[in-house]
Amino acid sequence: MDNISMSAERLEKKTTIDLRKKHIGPSCKIFFSQDPIKIVQAKGQYMYDEKGQRYLDCINNVAHVGHCHPDVVKAGAQQMGLLNTNSRFLHDNLVLYAQRLQATLPEQLSVCYFVNSGSEANDLALRLARQYTGHRDVITLENAYHGHVSSLIDISPYKFHQLSGAQLNPFVHVIAAFIAESLQSCGGQVIPPVGYFQQVAEHVHKAGGVFIADEVQVGFGRVGTNFWAFQLQGEDFVPDIVTMGKPIGNGHPMSCVVTTKEVAEAFMSSGMDYFNTFGGNPVSCAIGLAVLDVIVKEDLQGNAMRVGRYLANLLEKQKEKHALIGDVRGCGLFVGVELVRDRLKLTPATAEAQEVIYKLKEEHILLSADGPHRNVLKFKPPMCFTGEDADLVVEKIDRILTDLEEALGLKLPDTVNVENESKKRKRSTDENGRQQPNSLLHGRGSSQGVPQQSKHLKI
Repeated sequence: MDNISMSAERLEKKTTIDLRKKHIGPSCKIFFSQDPIKIVQAKGQYMYDEKGQRYLDCINNVAHVGHCHPDVVKAGAQQMGLLNTNSRFLHDNLVLYAQRLQATLPEQLSVCYFVNSGSEANDLALRLARQYTGHRDVITLENAYHGHVSSLIDISPYKFHQLSGAQLNPFVHVIAAFIAESLQSCGGQVIPPVGYFQQVAEHVHKAGGVFIADEVQVGFGRVGTNFWAFQLQGEDFVPDIVTMGKPIGNGHPMSCVVTTKEVAEAFMSSGMDYFNTFGGNPVSCAIGLAVLDVIVKEDLQGNAMRVGRYLANLLEKQKEKHALIGDVRGCGLFVGVELVRDRLKLTPATAEAQEVIYKLKEEHILLSADGPHRNVLKFKPPMCFTGEDADLVVEKIDRILTDLEEALGLKLPDTVNVENESKKRKRSTDENGRQQPNSLLHGRGSSQGVPQQSKHLKI
């Protein structure tokens, strides 16, 4: 167990399951619901169950610098032993962390609001946008997900498409904001084309709106070549508001909204004071500072670039072998593998993706599938993920896909079709090794090459 000591278990796994069924809301889903894993400890890129079995974690982008990183744990514990209170008292940690965070962003983005979750950050971002513009309506992308609070379910097609008889709010006339994940995660690891956000921002600004970049899942160096995923669009693109969460506290509940002075002053002009009881508390900020320190000290952004590129290359080689792989896309340690039953028609291989996930679990590897058809294997591991980890996962995927394809009688298209497909869907790679998407998922209302809006507007 790599010298990790196990804490004493008080409950049998069955008892934990029974109590969860009794007291936890039934819509609160867990991984592998047919046979859930009880995780009791974690370190680095590994998680351990109650029996001491080790699992390689390929999906936990919350434990950004590695599960239970000692520097982060120490920083939080030390500050908790001194003081933890709300941000209405002066404390150095708040301003020092805000200063450090701003140093990673373009100069215009200089004002911080600290909150407790990505959902809370996006909700506050909408409030800022609506106060600044005086408008209400919001444009979002097809299959987007921005959080679980009511204001965000309304702008998260990934969620509201699942509702029976869902009534969409009749928003979208005069625009308050356009919101998008800098790289679409739940939508299927979709990478927007370079220059897309600049064009959107031009239209949105002309219509009186602001651009909100959601970095909750992809920020803090995950993309490798840049600290923030929106920076992949180029130095000439600066959002009006950036939201962040998940990796910011390495598992500690913390998040942030960063915006311009102009937007912040408009928010203040409403006459309503804003405060958040726990947002920006001394413990959260001490942990946030430690996370930034570890990213630099251990060159985790560089690791994301190197290992991510290595992982993508391994998966590209698998695409040459397996008919089930329709596309490999991503940058840094943010990679998606789209599984299809027919590579030319791009028929989603949803059941096959689930089979891969469960077979990997049997091999003690944790991966998940997402996208509108749940057919995209998604890699978002802790940033300490290694080349050896990538070798292991891809080797197992290779074996599982081989067995699946034999059982299904699937073979690669003939050489002529492969060549034609390659010409149609050729991948381009820029000087940083960052891969452009072959195609976007063919979800409701999507089209080749450009992410679609949930409302098809001319702006």
